[in-house]
Amino acid sequence: MSAHLLAEITVLVLAAFVGFEVISKVPTTLHTPLMSGTNAIHGIVIVGGMLVAGSSHDWIGIVLGTIAVTFGTINVVGGFLVTDRMLEMFKGRRPAPSDEQKAA
Repeated sequence: MSAHLLAEITVLVLAAFVGFEVISKVPTTLHTPLMSGTNAIHGIVIVGGMLVAGSSHDWIGIVLGTIAVTFGTINVVGGFLVTDRMLEMFKGRRPAPSDEQKAA
């Protein structure tokens, strides 16, 4: 195992531990807005997947690029749907129509 590969694996493991610790400390009231915002950032994954799939000359690169674009798109759409649903919760309820309005 080369030193370069060992350094990359070390960074990956440390990033996983730090990410888990950071996410586990987020209160539940902030989890939905933060996750919907970070899911929208997956547009970068979509662009990266398109670059990989478009510039690849073998089938594995095309498949992995297509999977990245698919999952990134699902995540972006899901993030926006969660955000929209969350924002609907903050809209005020309309008052019940009065008798005068019902008659009109």
